[in-house]
Amino acid sequence: MSSYYNPADLAKFGKISDWQPEMGRKFFDYYGEVFKEGALSEREKSLIALAVAHVVQCPYCIDAYTSDALQKGVDETEMMEAVHVGAAIKGGATLVHATMMMNKAKELSM
Repeated sequence: MSSYYNPADLAKFGKISDWQPEMGRKFFDYYGEVFKEGALSEREKSLIALAVAHVVQCPYCIDAYTSDALQKGVDETEMMEAVHVGAAIKGGATLVHATMMMNKAKELSM
């Protein structure tokens, strides 16, 4: 089965700095800081990243954070629950925008 996404490209992520070293360095410095232990554990951050990866539909991120979460002791049930949290937020965010449609429809119906 072929895919538009090449799993081997995930390993090339660091190469994004090749064409713009300064911006790449700044991004990776920031990225590294974000995922350090802080108020949230590295495990919690990995689980959040996995949920967000699904919401933004990034196959590279899904691969990376599935592996990362497993390495940090997250189990399959926790991963799936996190994905459902992300799906619920995305669904809710979609549906709450219906209020704009409803307001416009009422305005045009008057």
